[in-house]
Amino acid sequence: MQRMTELLVIRHGETDWNRQHRFQGQIDVPLNAVGLDQAERLGQRLAGEVIDVLVCSDLQRARATAEPLLRGRPLALSETQPLWREQGFGVLEGLDVPTIRSRHGALWDRWVRHEADYALPQGGESNRAFHARVMQALQALLAVHAGKRVVVVTHGGVLDMLWRSAHALPLHGPRECDIPNTGINRLRWLDDRLQIEQWAEAEHLHGLGEQPSTRQTRMSDQA
Repeated sequence: MQRMTELLVIRHGETDWNRQHRFQGQIDVPLNAVGLDQAERLGQRLAGEVIDVLVCSDLQRARATAEPLLRGRPLALSETQPLWREQGFGVLEGLDVPTIRSRHGALWDRWVRHEADYALPQGGESNRAFHARVMQALQALLAVHAGKRVVVVTHGGVLDMLWRSAHALPLHGPRECDIPNTGINRLRWLDDRLQIEQWAEAEHLHGLGEQPSTRQTRMSDQA
């Protein structure tokens, strides 16, 4: 019988660029004060839960979010892995939506079609290529840590790819799920498929104010 692998997959805390609706992609942006507070609350929320392995994206906003999870545990950060990075947005990285519309109007019009095979110039990843990378990261994790309880600290786009995979959704079209900063998403791998048990758990963030939207109707919050 296949062993079940439990996955707690968590988006990093807030950055100033989240608040400014800038495309972060793979630019190494730090957490802001709210993001640091969110990370502390995340650590408190999961303090009583078993964690066998902690893996995160190698970008600092993910690593800083993971740090409070290590406190009081006989656990080191098991792995920082570039495969868990956010999607690459090429020429649009670092730009907010008004700037993109003024400088790159044609690219914006093409991007908001959400076509699975469209990649932005200068190093952008299509949804299909990005999804393949996320699945590669997941399979590498399962090969080493099968049957364990694993926390992955990563990015909003990665979570969107996992959501689509679990629900057998197409790779074209806008994001449909909410992905709050430091929201806890409980998944499992069993019978050779990814299953969602709970999504976007965020009670630990009560009182911190409204978060920037993660819906992709405007494609304005790439984290």
